[in-house]
Amino acid sequence: MTENALLILSISVLAVALIGGIGGYALHGLVARKRLRALRAAIYRDAKKFERERSSMIYELVSSMSSTLNYQRLLEIALDAGTKVLAGQEPSIAPLVSAFFLFDHDEANPDRMVLRVGSSRGFTPADRRAVVEGTSGLLAKAIEHAEARLSQNINQDPELSRIVALRNCSSAYCIPLRAGLDTYGVLLFAHPDEKFFTKERCDLLDIVGHQAMIAIQNARLYADLEQEKERMMEIQEEARKKLARDLHDGPTQSVAAIAMRVNFARRLMERDQETAQEELAKIEDLARRTTKEIRHMLFTLRPLVLESQGLKAALQAMADKMRETYDQNVLIEVQPEAVENLEIGKQAVVFYIAEEAVNNARKHAEAAHIWVRLKLIKSDIALLEIQDDGVGFNLSAVDATYDNRGSLGMVNMRERAELVNGLLHIESEEGKGTRIQVVIPLTEEAHDRLRNRKV
Repeated sequence: MTENALLILSISVLAVALIGGIGGYALHGLVARKRLRALRAAIYRDAKKFERERSSMIYELVSSMSSTLNYQRLLEIALDAGTKVLAGQEPSIAPLVSAFFLFDHDEANPDRMVLRVGSSRGFTPADRRAVVEGTSGLLAKAIEHAEARLSQNINQDPELSRIVALRNCSSAYCIPLRAGLDTYGVLLFAHPDEKFFTKERCDLLDIVGHQAMIAIQNARLYADLEQEKERMMEIQEEARKKLARDLHDGPTQSVAAIAMRVNFARRLMERDQETAQEELAKIEDLARRTTKEIRHMLFTLRPLVLESQGLKAALQAMADKMRETYDQNVLIEVQPEAVENLEIGKQAVVFYIAEEAVNNARKHAEAAHIWVRLKLIKSDIALLEIQDDGVGFNLSAVDATYDNRGSLGMVNMRERAELVNGLLHIESEEGKGTRIQVVIPLTEEAHDRLRNRKV
């Protein structure tokens, strides 16, 4: 074989090998690309499956929270839902600690608000009785800024570090439970791993917190409605008892006296007609006074003038009837702007508070004068004031024995003041008369300031 032939053969073998190598590499690349596409497809399917499962869990969370108006049951569901949404298929979620801290009145100082544990997971019995102020640390920041906060140094937190269950935790995520101007408390999640609360997990917990807030607000509204219904029933029952007492003390006894005097006059007619005529005149006078008392009771039950002419006219009519029926001097001072800014429903409540206070003063104060004043103390706050120059009383002594008393006039006034979101204040001193004041907010903003003592 010639040298040229060997060269050609070598080149041919090399070309075949090169083509084979390129073909093998291309075939290997094709297989690799297929495997990569299959892997990507599997990852996409897993991601879609996880997203569907997470969406399903969130839907179950919303459904379960919406299915109950029981406040305590709702807190339990929310904590379980938070753990479930975070867990997925991760067994490492077990050490998660969680709790609701809800605002409540301090037992030692009712005007001061503190945070109490409403429900928890992983807390000790002592932890569940914990009371914190929410004025420093993670809780304070979440409440003050009205947004969720993350802490990765919970061991140094001035308030949360006192809770035993949180001492093994390094990080915590705190969600404020806020709706409008109202803050109900916070929802807290904690974990030993300081890097546990990733952005994705925090986003999921934000969803839990948001849904929990809506459900809590609904449960609170339902509870308030139930409480309001019970209170209205109690007010109606007390009104019926008051009417029965007034009828027994007034018209019933007067009618009985009329019957006895008529019988006496009938017998006098046979012996002494002149004396009988005098007795009949007395009976007529008693009948007229009884009629006035009954008309006054009907007026206080439903003052039609309130609906037709407004609060000022109704108060003046009440004062006129007091003077006509009981010879009681009642002076009315009403600022027109105060009435104009009062809703018609609130006007009725204000009238009944004033009527209750005036009646109490008439019966017990031995007052020569009773003043009823309604005025604005700010553009969005009204003041109702009932004052007398009577004998007064020891307010502390009366409050101490009030549960054993037959009359609930002060309770009625307090409850009616609450119906208009007002604050009732009573001042009295023996020998110096009594002053009753009701501060009434005319707007939601004024109500919020009044409730927080920022007026």
